[in-house]
Amino acid sequence: MDGDLNNKKQVKAKKMMLWFGIISMSMTFAGLTSAYVVSKSRPDWLSEYALPQIFLYSTIIIIISSFTFHFAKTAIKNNNRSLANSLMLVTLILGALFVYMQFAGFDQIIEDGYHFTGAASNVRMSFVYVLVVAHLAHILGGLIVLLVVIYNHFRKKYTASNMLGLELGLNFWHFVDALWVYLFLFLYFFK
Repeated sequence: MDGDLNNKKQVKAKKMMLWFGIISMSMTFAGLTSAYVVSKSRPDWLSEYALPQIFLYSTIIIIISSFTFHFAKTAIKNNNRSLANSLMLVTLILGALFVYMQFAGFDQIIEDGYHFTGAASNVRMSFVYVLVVAHLAHILGGLIVLLVVIYNHFRKKYTASNMLGLELGLNFWHFVDALWVYLFLFLYFFK
C-alpha cells in the first residue's frame, strides 16, 4: 500500500514539475511578446514586411506532428506497437522538418535584406529572430524528449497502464506546438 501511495506522489510531482516548466516558459514568451508590442510604437518599426510563406508551412507541419504523437499514444493504449513505432518516427521527422523550415525562413528574411544585427537590421526583425530562436531551443528540447520517448518505447517501457513518460513528453510536445502557433499568429497579424 505504501509503495502505491509513493508511486502516486511521484507521478503527481513529475506532472507538477512539467507544469511549472510550462508556466515559466509561457511567462518568458509573454514577456518577449509584450516587449514586441511596446516596441511597435517606435518610429523605425518595420510594419509592412510579411513573414516568409515557409513559416506558414512549418506551422502546418508542427500541428500535424502533434496529431501523429497523440495517435502514437492511442496506438500504445490499443497495444498496436507497430503503428506507434511508425507514428513516433513520423513525429520525429516532422519535428526535424519544422526546424529545417524555420532556418529556411531565416534564409528568406536574410535574402530580403533583413538581419539580426548590424546596419541591415531593424527592431521588428530582431524580435522575429529572438522569438523564433527561443522557440527553436524549446523545439530542440522537445526533439530530445521525443528521442527519449522513442527509445523507451522500443525498450517496451510503455503499456496501457504505464504511460507517464510518454504522457509527459506528449504534453511538452503539445505545449511547444501550441506555443509556435501562438507566436506565428502573433507575428503574422501583429505587425
